[in-house]
Amino acid sequence: MTGLGTAVRAASSALDPAALAQVEEAVAAAVAAGRLPGAVVRVQREDSVWERAIGVRAQEPEPEPLDAQTVYDCASLTKVVATAPVLARLMQEGAVAPETRVRALLPAFASGEAITVGQLLTHTSGLPAGLPLEPAWEGQDRGVELACTRVPTHPPGTFFRYSDVNFILLGEIARRLGGRSLDALAQEWIFGPLAMRDTGFRPLARHPLARIAPTEWDGARMLRGQVHDPTARRMGGVAGHAGLFSTTADLARYARMLLGGGELDGVRVLQPATVARMTAVATPTALAERRSLGWDIDSPFSRARGARYPLGSFGHTGFTGCALWIDPHSRTFHVMLSNRVHPRARETIVALYEQVGTLAAQAAAGFDFDRVPGALPAR
Repeated sequence: MTGLGTAVRAASSALDPAALAQVEEAVAAAVAAGRLPGAVVRVQREDSVWERAIGVRAQEPEPEPLDAQTVYDCASLTKVVATAPVLARLMQEGAVAPETRVRALLPAFASGEAITVGQLLTHTSGLPAGLPLEPAWEGQDRGVELACTRVPTHPPGTFFRYSDVNFILLGEIARRLGGRSLDALAQEWIFGPLAMRDTGFRPLARHPLARIAPTEWDGARMLRGQVHDPTARRMGGVAGHAGLFSTTADLARYARMLLGGGELDGVRVLQPATVARMTAVATPTALAERRSLGWDIDSPFSRARGARYPLGSFGHTGFTGCALWIDPHSRTFHVMLSNRVHPRARETIVALYEQVGTLAAQAAAGFDFDRVPGALPAR
């Protein structure tokens, strides 16, 4: 059951229609193969916009049609759309720096005395990937307490491990330094000024249930409007690593702000130097993985980069089936939001991430990626 949407506006010569048609075909084929119920995909370059809603919003308990206004659980896109920019704003204001020791900000942080805020942001802290779910626990304070007691397995700065624990700690650091909860800070500093009206944590406070894509069965209950990530759910729906809900149109506004050096439609939320610092490689040169202060640049998690976006581009993915990748060279970006875990967990769609990323870059009509330093060779 596949429905094809219409473009937001006619794509101009800045986007190649043939490549865009292949994006649509790739996603439709994945839907037909049962890899995901549906997805909303947006490719944008300057004022040229292409967007499609492909497939369905829900399969169970009843099929529902999909449209581009669907609100999705963004999973780990939370890290780069909420937590990282809030930390960047705090750094801009001088409240914290990448070299600040975590223990100086969180006295309860029991181990890893040398771990810094920058190492949390680049996933080079040596901390484990997640929090234990057993024995059962609940509450924001308990989640932070558990994060503070995790023991590093490697010396900081010597090993890359993608870790939700890092961003749970960052969410708490933001709360303490900003004097308000992470969701309030993100709303005040990022989402509100950028008119990202569909974006935020705990979406049922803003949206009717029917507009939100469901994720997975949790016993006899279908998760819909509650965050899919079990740790973030136990923490009340607001955490530094997961909990954000959004639409492709809102994430496009966020991407345009970054391409605009921190400004969109005359509203500045970050300084150009802050954006440059936030999106530049920040991992030690001895490590093969390249990450910025929040963003993925070149690592085993970079499949959404595809085969053509060059080094210097940056992005992230989310467990529920989401991807955002931004290339400042061609000024092209793409967003894909899906609920690939609906109605039950499926295999990952990393191959589709790569396919869509490659085709989105190819859609940047006339741009020669091979002339960009660090560009990947064509595959």
